[in-house]
Amino acid sequence: MLERFKKRFYLKPALRFQFIAALVGSIVLMSMYLLSSVHSPKVVYIPQGSVFTTIEHLQDEGVRVHLIDAVILHFLGQPQQGWIDLRENKFTRIAFLYRLTTAKATTAQVTLIPGETTTIFLDQLAKHLLLDTHKLHSIYAELESVPEGILMPDTYSIPKNSNEQEVLSYLLARSKEKHQKLSWELMGAYDEVKWLHIVTLASVIQKEAASTEDMPMVSSVIQNRLAKKMRLQMDGSLNYGKFSHQKVTSQRIRSDKTTYNTYKHRGLPDFPVCTVSKAALVAALHPAQTNYLYFVRGKNGEHIYTSYFSTHKENIVNATN
Repeated sequence: MLERFKKRFYLKPALRFQFIAALVGSIVLMSMYLLSSVHSPKVVYIPQGSVFTTIEHLQDEGVRVHLIDAVILHFLGQPQQGWIDLRENKFTRIAFLYRLTTAKATTAQVTLIPGETTTIFLDQLAKHLLLDTHKLHSIYAELESVPEGILMPDTYSIPKNSNEQEVLSYLLARSKEKHQKLSWELMGAYDEVKWLHIVTLASVIQKEAASTEDMPMVSSVIQNRLAKKMRLQMDGSLNYGKFSHQKVTSQRIRSDKTTYNTYKHRGLPDFPVCTVSKAALVAALHPAQTNYLYFVRGKNGEHIYTSYFSTHKENIVNATN
């Protein structure tokens, strides 16, 4: 039986040499590959997902990795997720892949709340992360043509050693993903122009509503006034940019010549007023069914609605006395 086994698996000397040569060659090539150089940013973002997702994302970021690296990475361990600090820019390939599974980054949590403006948020971001305020505003203008409403409210983890370009590239990329996801969820499609119109409408609702529950009512007033070609005449639209938290005065109404001034400009502003929540977007798409054209904040903080200007004037007097 042993003789039969030997005969069955016996390799002629020439074939045995070829097999050993091929094996040694493969080992040498793999060793050369694993010891080849990889250049990468010191801080990289790794999305949630499989090792193949990691490799695809790194490829998109310009790191020269390949499908075989996903296989190697699978045996080394699960890559870290989020922002990770690799500490260096140049590695051997095996060191780079191993570092992906072990490195951590020191991050800062930054929160953008619904209703805040990009101007104020960038100022806060510069102070929190010790960045240059002017650079942040300048780079934002270079990267994004829409001045407001693009950044999405959320809490973001930002590596503390990121520069202005890296921070804004990350925030804008994540925000645009959120916009597209919400558009598909709420509308079943994504059209950039139509979606910007919805965000602009939602931003006025966000600034004007007394609460989340109040948003569909405010939305109904806005859309009823638009349908009648009435000016919106809403203070909230003037709380754009650096004016986010400032009281709207009669002098501001007279002097502001932007389309945010809905006392003078007919229709919605050209751009959103502020960042918007999902609730404001839902209200923009699904307003309450009313005939209301006016509202004023009552003494209890809730809005009082009416369809008639005469009643509205009485409500203003009652709310201020």
